[in-house]
Amino acid sequence: MITTLVISLREFLEVFLIIGVFLGISKKLKLKREREIILASAIGIVISLLLPIFTFSVGERAQIILNEKNAELLEGYLMIFSGFFIAYVVFSLHNFFVLKRSKHLITAHQKLQQNIFDISLFLTIVFFIIREGFEIALFTATTSLFSKFIDNLAGLAIGFLASSTFGILTFLAYIKFPIGKVFKLTEYLIVILGASFVKNGLSELFEIYFNIHLAQIFPINLTFLPEKSTFIGHLAKNIFGLEQNFSLAKLTIMSLYILFIYLMFLRKKVKNSFP
Repeated sequence: MITTLVISLREFLEVFLIIGVFLGISKKLKLKREREIILASAIGIVISLLLPIFTFSVGERAQIILNEKNAELLEGYLMIFSGFFIAYVVFSLHNFFVLKRSKHLITAHQKLQQNIFDISLFLTIVFFIIREGFEIALFTATTSLFSKFIDNLAGLAIGFLASSTFGILTFLAYIKFPIGKVFKLTEYLIVILGASFVKNGLSELFEIYFNIHLAQIFPINLTFLPEKSTFIGHLAKNIFGLEQNFSLAKLTIMSLYILFIYLMFLRKKVKNSFP
């Protein structure tokens, strides 16, 4: 649920930024194309919601098959894969999608400013929004295997409602929402989520193959944390990877993962942000 919430919040914020840009141009230039833009956006949003929902459904059915074939072993491997895959698609593949979309977005803006609103532009807006839904489905494809359908659906719904609220308020100029800071925050959360996945996956594999319990290697006393069944315990475990049976070994795994992701993806962005 938490992973789906973070990713859907991030992607749907981009959806409402796109919608806001088109509505802003139409309103500023008095083109009176708001109805067409809203209709195209509504179609795109519906499809964007259906795409990840379909992915969640497939993931839930896959759980039944996985449970028949040594689920713990497969879950360990898939957890590790998910930890690295989610970082790759967000920091590398997502940048490719954004760059490609930006070129088409410029062309669409030019058409709209020339008061040209044909069916191709209508479908372009729909396509821009559907692409965000496709990214959500892609980014959550592996993580949905470890969550219930209803949990994934709840994360998607909360992320959509939160992003739509901020998007609408920003467009109406009620608040100035720091979109850049939100994207940066979601990046950090995704890195921590990936570290938690890898830590959990390696913990299971070490236990299965070598009967080594990483929780017993230099244990760290976190008994003050609530049980994972509580809301705070759920957040601590699923966002920050913290649990009562934490240890220095688990902390080392998470730290090495974060260092790897930083060297592979984030160091270039940090260097480019400085003159």
